[in-house]
Amino acid sequence: MSSLEISSSGFSQETKLPLSPLSVEGSSFEPVGKDMNEVEEKSKDIIKFTAEKLSVDEVSQLVISPRCGAISLFVGTTRNNFEGKKVISLEYEAYLPMAENEIRKICSDIRQKWPVKHMAVFHRLGSVPVSEASVIIAASSAHRAASLEAVSYAIDTLKAKVPIWKKEMYEESSSSWKRNKECFWATND
Repeated sequence: MSSLEISSSGFSQETKLPLSPLSVEGSSFEPVGKDMNEVEEKSKDIIKFTAEKLSVDEVSQLVISPRCGAISLFVGTTRNNFEGKKVISLEYEAYLPMAENEIRKICSDIRQKWPVKHMAVFHRLGSVPVSEASVIIAASSAHRAASLEAVSYAIDTLKAKVPIWKKEMYEESSSSWKRNKECFWATND
């Protein structure tokens, strides 16, 4: 892994990451008329890994569509405890090329199962303090059932298949790398 210094245009701290594009966006609007009702949108998948604080508003705005009556969100945050230990933060690392590819596959699978318009998956890397978001997933669809099911599937599949690792930092100066129990490669203990 190499060290990547992240500037205010992309990141604000130094984190050990493999070099890879940090934000990938699918296709966007293609006007076919002059008024918003006549605009034909192509579906888009927006994937971003960042050391910056995540914004629920920013992510939800990315999936808005005049053709959709529902936007569903999942926001995963750092909680302050685990098995009786006081957690002060989480630290995330990812193998970015593979993580990005796996999230693209998840978005593709979702589109095969539900009629969603836009998807956004943002994941924070580096240190994430208590109460801050480490992952935000958003989906828009014409009706609520599709976006709700898509977001639920996305977080469950992300935890099972995407190479993202977290380390819990405890108040008593200890830490512990956590295994996702949902990972397909994890053994059943």
